[in-house]
Amino acid sequence: MKRLFSALGMIGALIFSGCTGKGKVADNGNVLRDSTFTNVKHPEWSRDAVIYEVNLRQYSDSGNVASFTRDLPRLKDLGVDILWMMPIHPISKKDRKGSLGSYYAVADYTAFNPEFGTLPEFKEMVKKAHDQGMKVIIDWVPNHSGRDNKWVTEHPDWYEKDSLGNMKGVYDWTDVYVFDYSNPQMRKGMIDAMKFWLTDVDIDGFRCDVAGEVPTDFWDEARPQLEEAKPGLFMLAEASKPELQKNGFDMGYNWPMKDLFSEIAATSGQYSFKGSDGKVREFPEKHASDIVKLLEAQDSEYPKDTYLMNMVTNHDLNSWEGTEFERLGNLTPAFAVLSYTLPGMPLIYTGQETGMNRAFEFFEKDKAPQWEPRNEYFTFYQNLNNLKHTQKALAAGTEGGKLISYPAKSDDIIAFSREKDGSKVVVAANLGNEKTSLEFSADAPAVAGMKDFFSGVDAAIPESLNPGEYIVFINK
Repeated sequence: MKRLFSALGMIGALIFSGCTGKGKVADNGNVLRDSTFTNVKHPEWSRDAVIYEVNLRQYSDSGNVASFTRDLPRLKDLGVDILWMMPIHPISKKDRKGSLGSYYAVADYTAFNPEFGTLPEFKEMVKKAHDQGMKVIIDWVPNHSGRDNKWVTEHPDWYEKDSLGNMKGVYDWTDVYVFDYSNPQMRKGMIDAMKFWLTDVDIDGFRCDVAGEVPTDFWDEARPQLEEAKPGLFMLAEASKPELQKNGFDMGYNWPMKDLFSEIAATSGQYSFKGSDGKVREFPEKHASDIVKLLEAQDSEYPKDTYLMNMVTNHDLNSWEGTEFERLGNLTPAFAVLSYTLPGMPLIYTGQETGMNRAFEFFEKDKAPQWEPRNEYFTFYQNLNNLKHTQKALAAGTEGGKLISYPAKSDDIIAFSREKDGSKVVVAANLGNEKTSLEFSADAPAVAGMKDFFSGVDAAIPESLNPGEYIVFINK
């Protein structure tokens, strides 16, 4: 039988009240709010937004912000709403990795990396992006700084120490020192630095690196202060940690879905990326049907009306885990469609819209993608962005439609619909390695009066789907 569930807040408070055991609590002595919901008020423009990750160093041959600014009309035409700029701060020189160092070893939190141009040029880019209706968030690195960051000498008490009293790194990040969040002055300094970019540069929010390594109560403390500095800001956590999205963040990473995509692809014989040991990773057996199970689990874990960011690639995946084609093979387009139609917000990474099938160097300057002429990948993602923008059913959080799953007889088939305010989207995909009949355990999706989103022809459920084949139907 078909299954109905609320996938990260897709069902409203009336359905959940009385069945969660948490009920409603008083707020300010007067208004009642459901304690299962996030306390974060999302900006309305985020509901149907598409986020684009800008690797500025590799975006153009010059790698500077002026060159990127000239390309804003192309990104607007692509249908991008949020520009996430990878860190734009100066990079520490002490113990740096490679010749250019890691973006994530920050030397100065209130300065602009001279390799990318000047701060006035960056401000001009932000203004022009705003003029074209796009928002700009910057990558923020709150867990650690570079080893010659000015705070290392000005505020050594802001850093954690080892048993010998020395500042310390974490993992294999030998170019950074970790902050001590038990120090109230350190917290204030971090929040003040973030406010600078909101008030002086007019950015629209932050993507916060390894946000889960920073105490949750810091984000609970920071969000109201940042909101006061820039009402309606947007916060993205590089974490899959539900408690962060209660008070601090609008959106988190959907790392579990990314892992599941890879596992399904590996089960279907598509995963080909080899690690530094020259071997292909081993994965547990997973199928398309496991996507619905994951969504149901996340629905019970996360506050209602929160967002998760769906992706087929990003800077970490591209450089360290392989391109989307190495990880997902011929299932890549189907997973991209799912990243747009499942609950959440879709991500595009620099070069993804060209079909770039190579990994960027991380600590060196690399060859930029070829942006022109535009190819079938640009058209594909442009169409998906239009789908996201025009279908109310695909809005993020409680503004979107409930996800109704239609279990198929084959575990390799995923099929679902979402419907809201006259908008209806039906999706099915074969994530296996064989041509598979599209048979359902009970009811099939109702598609009368719908059309194929990509071709425009009248909708009809096909008898079968080839490996990697997908359908997307919308109302006429």
